[in-house]
Parts: sequence; C-alpha cells; structure tokens
Amino acid sequence: MIYQLLFSPTGGTRAVADALCPGQVIDLCDRDRDFAAVTLTADDVAIIAVPSYGGWVPVPAARRLAQVQGNGARAVLVCVYGNRAYEDTLAELADLAEAAGFRVAAGVAAVAEHSIARQFAARRPDEADKAVLQGFRGKIQTKLDAGNDTVPTLPGNRPYKPGMAKAMVPRTSKRCIGCGRCAAACPTGAIDAADPRQTDPARCIGCMRCVRLCPAEARSPDPQALAALSAHLEPLCAGRKENELFL
Repeated sequence: MIYQLLFSPTGGTRAVADALCPGQVIDLCDRDRDFAAVTLTADDVAIIAVPSYGGWVPVPAARRLAQVQGNGARAVLVCVYGNRAYEDTLAELADLAEAAGFRVAAGVAAVAEHSIARQFAARRPDEADKAVLQGFRGKIQTKLDAGNDTVPTLPGNRPYKPGMAKAMVPRTSKRCIGCGRCAAACPTGAIDAADPRQTDPARCIGCMRCVRLCPAEARSPDPQALAALSAHLEPLCAGRKENELFL
C-alpha cells in the first residue's frame, strides 16, 4: 500500500505529492485525528510531505508524525518550499521519520507557490515541475524494486538552524460573515470557533489556510508585514529553482 502523509495547509505540498505518487492520504493537518493509531507495515511505502517553514518542519506536522507507527515502511521524504531555500527541513524530516520507525529510501526537494508571498513561484508546481516529479517517481520505484536499502545523503545541518521565525498571523476584516469555516479547518485550532474573528497568536503558525479558505475573502496577512516579507524575499527568490532528487 502507498500512503501519503501530508501536511499541506494551502495545497501546494499536496500538489507536489500527487504529481510524485498518488496514495491513500493521511492528513497531518487534522488536529482531531489520533495519529498514534496510524500503523503501517514493512510492505508499505509512505510519501511523507511537508512544507518548509523558514527551514524547519512545521511544528504540528513534526509532533503528529512522531506519533505514527512506521514499523519499517519505506519512506520517500518530500520537502516543499517557495523558491527561497529549504535549509535543514529534509534533515529534520529524516530524523523524525526514522524515529517513527520508517526506513528512508529517498528524498525530494520541490518548489511550490509561496504560501504567504504568492508572487514567488506563482502557480508552481507547473506542468514542467510535474513532468520532473513523475521522472523522479520512476527512479525511486526502480530503487525500491531492486530492494536497495541504502539511505540517501540528504542536505541539512545537525543541529538544525537556531530559532524559529515568528508566525505572520492573518488579520480579519469587516467582511467576515462568521461562518466558522476557518476555525474548523485550522490545523492548530488557533481560531475561536465561537468567534472566528479572534485568532490566538500563540497557536497560529501562519500557514495561511484560513486565508485561502475564507469564502468572504475576509482574512489576509498584515499589508505592512507582507510588504516587508516580499522585499526581503525578492533577491532570495530570484530565478527559477529546480526540483531535486536524493537517492
């Protein structure tokens, strides 16, 4: 069985994972799921895909993956980033997967539209990306079919880079209709279900899922903070970065 263990608040990571290899989805964004009850076997293959948040695995994704019982399932690790850099994300993801009982078979670093400053890597993964990812699939399958258990060398540092960037908490405008869709879908439960206009900044990870889901377009990043982020990223995101495979 092929599984996709996905943390994809805005859909970019899932688009990459689907292009790489479809499978039965285990949604790491589901804050109500008992991940300790998720059990794989040595015959299974897991596509474990997360976005890079400032060079790290998102904290809730790390905590939920740590509860899964890998039981020797082979894992293809996928780190998705917005055309800046992914730094230690793959290394951290490998450590998490191995601690959960997975055997790391391959790693992929792939580009998708930046979840906050969407002008960077806009509309990626595009058709060219998908063709490359499908090519990766064939190479990974060849390794798995050959029974090759060598562990790939993945980029990243140990210890991981210090510090964690402060989350950009979305603001709510007067257009909010109080439907509660954002609160229900928030991966961390940061939005008050009784009053969706209220967001707990201590729990928000700035994933922007609420921004994408809001039917009234009532949630958005702070304009000044977004402008500052965009200016910071402009030189770092220059040029088209390509997807990478590590076998």
